[in-house]
Amino acid sequence: MTSATTDQVPSGQVPTDQVPSGPGPGPGPSPVSAPAPTPGPDGPELLTVPPGAVASGWLTEQRQDIEARIGASGAVLLRGTGIRSAADLADVAAALGIEPMVERERFAPRAELGRGVHSSSEWPADEPMCMHHELSYAEQVPALLLFGCLVAPAEGGRTEVADSQRVLEALPSELVDRFSREGWLLTRSYHEVGVPWTEAFGTEDRAQVDAYCAAAGLDHEWLPDGRLRTRQRRAAVLRHPGTGRPVWFNQVAFLNERTLDPAIREYLVDVYGPSGLPFNTAYGEGGELSDDTVETINAAYRDASAGLPWQAGDVLLVDNLRMAHSRDPFRGEREIVVLLGNPVRLEGHVLP
Repeated sequence: MTSATTDQVPSGQVPTDQVPSGPGPGPGPSPVSAPAPTPGPDGPELLTVPPGAVASGWLTEQRQDIEARIGASGAVLLRGTGIRSAADLADVAAALGIEPMVERERFAPRAELGRGVHSSSEWPADEPMCMHHELSYAEQVPALLLFGCLVAPAEGGRTEVADSQRVLEALPSELVDRFSREGWLLTRSYHEVGVPWTEAFGTEDRAQVDAYCAAAGLDHEWLPDGRLRTRQRRAAVLRHPGTGRPVWFNQVAFLNERTLDPAIREYLVDVYGPSGLPFNTAYGEGGELSDDTVETINAAYRDASAGLPWQAGDVLLVDNLRMAHSRDPFRGEREIVVLLGNPVRLEGHVLP
């Protein structure tokens, strides 16, 4: 999903209870001397690691230092880890003391690869995926994301990041004030288009879905033909648990109906009705978002976006509470594996 005025959604796509001191890996041994970092322009900090950094224990020794770098810049790209498989990314996470998270309520299909690692979201190569915070609508969210590059694309395909602190500062005060008061509302309909509820909730048992929704603050109803509709209200602006600074943490623009291709939206409304779209967002009290509002948010993300080209063996660590991320279109083979880490429940996030 991308800007409401330029890019559209492609056709056919539509636990830890304590809040940690920050999104990084947590305490560890005192760091040893590390190579000098190379910062990207407002993007991830680039840190070249020595060969065999995982097997040698170097990453484990650097846990506190890497955590500090994530805290300072919001994202760190480790270059030279030499990862070649999903298992290698899991080893990186283990070396950094990162707890894998079980994903629920995903919005796009992806393959489970073991030990908490999965493929990146299935999305057409020629379509961009716009800025979003992973699972910002869930009751439990990943504080840290790990992206591992197994195959770098021949062209494009960068995973860009945008600092939501900058986004928040760039948005009009009246827009921020309303979202701060009301939060945001997400409505999802699970049917033939998009991810089926069995995949999103990891079960074919309706009773387990009922229990999950009750525990996670989701209103839900079962519709004819086995369809499911959910509604959840979440805070749009939160304080980062590590820094105390306010962050724009939501998917208001990303999951709004106005990011759908107009022809696809018209078809879906005709088949399922206005309330049957796979996803839609609103102000927390139900007010409809305008085209201008969605475009204003997406423009703020674009202005704050930065990234580095992938190289095979790279590992990108992202503070999911502070940094949104996106994916550029690409050519050639691209294989990125992902681990959602350090699950947290954020104070004031779930709204009645």
